[in-house]
Amino acid sequence: MQLTEKQLEYWSKNLRLTGILLFIWFVVTFVIGYYARELSFNFFGWPFAFYMGAQGALIIYVLIIWYYARYMNNLDRVYDVHEGEDE
Repeated sequence: MQLTEKQLEYWSKNLRLTGILLFIWFVVTFVIGYYARELSFNFFGWPFAFYMGAQGALIIYVLIIWYYARYMNNLDRVYDVHEGEDE
């Protein structure tokens, strides 16, 4: 089955967004934790590494999910592949 140009463009945008968001997830999860000792400045009165481990990372994960859902809903409408409303 050959994909049309429209389908390839949709898939390309989806993969690009997924790659960017996975990179952000990787940085938040592993890089900040790895450099926790070097990131020893205060953030809202708490050490930054503690804040990121306790709350900051969770907030970023929720924002990643929210942004992906919002972007993909808009992309679905643009490429006319949205599910539509139940009537």
